[in-house]
Amino acid sequence: MLILRMVFIFVAGGVGTFLVPADVEADGPIYMPYMIFSGVLLAAAAVIALDMFFEKKRIEIISAVYFGLLVGMLLTFLLSIGLGPLLKNVAGSERIMLMISVILCYGCISLLIQTKDDFRFIIPYVEFARDLKGIRPLILDTSAVIDGRLAELADTAIIDSQLIMPRFVLLELQAIADSSDKLRRVRGRRGLDILNRLRSHDKVDFLLFDRELPEFAGQPVDMKLVLLAKHLDGKLVTGDFNLNKVAKLHNVEVINVNEIAKAMRPQFLPGEAFQLKVVKPGEGQDQGIGYLDDGTMVVVEGGRDNISRTVTVVVTSTLQTQSGRMIFTRIEDMETSQA
Repeated sequence: MLILRMVFIFVAGGVGTFLVPADVEADGPIYMPYMIFSGVLLAAAAVIALDMFFEKKRIEIISAVYFGLLVGMLLTFLLSIGLGPLLKNVAGSERIMLMISVILCYGCISLLIQTKDDFRFIIPYVEFARDLKGIRPLILDTSAVIDGRLAELADTAIIDSQLIMPRFVLLELQAIADSSDKLRRVRGRRGLDILNRLRSHDKVDFLLFDRELPEFAGQPVDMKLVLLAKHLDGKLVTGDFNLNKVAKLHNVEVINVNEIAKAMRPQFLPGEAFQLKVVKPGEGQDQGIGYLDDGTMVVVEGGRDNISRTVTVVVTSTLQTQSGRMIFTRIEDMETSQA
């Protein structure tokens, strides 16, 4: 950037020299060439200062302005050919075409800026430099944000798609954070903290979707999420059981954070040994109950006499239920029990 700015200053100096008329001394004061040259250099410095002031530029805005100007000028050229014979004898035809050009350029730029989330302008170098993530975006639900495990997944760099937070979900999250109920208020503030963490994460492409689509009118938040996922051809990230069912009815792919958590639980095979703290008695006569770090319940045969102790257990079998997975074990060696 430093080399580019230096070259720009030198080019501006050359332009300033070119703009000085050869006979300026005869037509004006002797200091006029210096004023023209200095004015061009000052204008170049102002452009560089403006560029340095706006460090973070959004490529979709720049692309929208660029292509809007191109389309506007092309339409103006076509209109000038079509209206040329009609405006040939009209006074001020150049001013009319200039006004039409300005209106068309403004209209095209405005349209592209408002629909920048629906259209992606692919320029090879820009696409390479931006390194866009993933193919299908992930639309976040309130429950998935409040859950918090999504931010931990982001830390592992496993999320390779763009995360989209709709504004209506953000408003719902703010309403929860402002609730009079203490528990809801804590959950809402936790969700806002997770959002800020995702937004500032250097490994996550995070976008706030602030448009209101026409089909959103009169729809509840859950239905808006489903419609937005279909509109963007994305996947819905949620922990809500009902929303999961509704989305599948509309053929929208869903990523359930609870199912991800279940899939990542450690799989213990029969005969495998591990250490476990027995925390309470079980339903059986000599059974004890312990829990893994992820909340999985472990039934320990012969563990009733070892409550509040850490023992080495051996897996005998596992059982998958609707409420979760249960692991059945027995104590390997009573002499290895620790107080």
